[in-house]
Amino acid sequence: MDAILLLGHGSRLTEANKTLKHMAHMVKEMGDVPFVEIAFLQFQKPDFFEAVSACVSKGAKKIIIHPYFLYKGRHFEEDITEMIGEAQKRYRDIEFVLTEPLGVHENIAKVVLERSKKDIKEVKILKPHEIEERSFEIITEELGETNFRTIELPIVKRVIHATGDFDFVKNMRFHPDAVEAGIKAIKGGMSILVDVQMVEAGINKRLLQTWGGKAICNIQSTEHKAQSTENPPLPPFAKGGVGGFDNTDLASQTRAEMGIEAALKENNNIGIVAIGNAPTALYKTMKLIRNDGFKPELVIGVPVGFVKAVESKEVLLHMKYPFITSLGRKGGSSVAAAIVNALLKISGEETI
Repeated sequence: MDAILLLGHGSRLTEANKTLKHMAHMVKEMGDVPFVEIAFLQFQKPDFFEAVSACVSKGAKKIIIHPYFLYKGRHFEEDITEMIGEAQKRYRDIEFVLTEPLGVHENIAKVVLERSKKDIKEVKILKPHEIEERSFEIITEELGETNFRTIELPIVKRVIHATGDFDFVKNMRFHPDAVEAGIKAIKGGMSILVDVQMVEAGINKRLLQTWGGKAICNIQSTEHKAQSTENPPLPPFAKGGVGGFDNTDLASQTRAEMGIEAALKENNNIGIVAIGNAPTALYKTMKLIRNDGFKPELVIGVPVGFVKAVESKEVLLHMKYPFITSLGRKGGSSVAAAIVNALLKISGEETI
């Protein structure tokens, strides 16, 4: 007995995935096929192996896998063939057949012509704020229940909105007083110190200025022959364990580090430090807090990358003062700016 397995990419949007289900129903009805299963590569269930298992449990001896894609790509050339190979190892008595994707076909050309001749419905052009509102509605729908406090959730949503990455639901961590501390700094007219210009550029200056604050980035003003932040010198951990960081023995410091230190010497009204790029800048901030009496209301530490980004955030996680961070390698300038902007909106009692 044959089975057809329609394999789609998968989407976070429920409506988009219904398309494959409708197509499977049409194939079954039009082709008089005993059963047609669907599977998704990402985001949705069932996955490929679950669908194969369903086919086998229904008595299929031959599974015809049709990739519901327009053309061959990496998924077809690598992922799907690899999965079929694994399935063949699991089910040695089952024959697996992989068809071509939809590709170029005269019937697809006919569909294009047919639809081009129909009356085209007027497409509503959404305004920027309408797009944002709809984006957050989708995020809320897909997010479901979380363990974040009500006041923390808008920050998580804005990070997801900035990155399109729901992994931050699992990765983000808040000190119990973090959000309140950030709001206090903003409403107190305090400034926000950032490590790189990309963070500064992403901050909503209009909202910040309404409270009298400003964003400060000194990375360009530091004439220092340091290594690039893409390949920074590594602050070693002291023997004391977590929190025992020091970099006084380094031959050179990164420009981001130097910028943080220079800004503090020039400005004593820093309320929030937002690090989105350089782990060394986060280490420098924590060292200044520990040794030099620097007392910002909030530290946002979300450096991105493979070199010491993970470790620097693990250290921050054990600090006693208010912080917001994201565990693992993910982070970046857009994440740091999104956290700041969420705090600005919360401070102004605007809807996220």
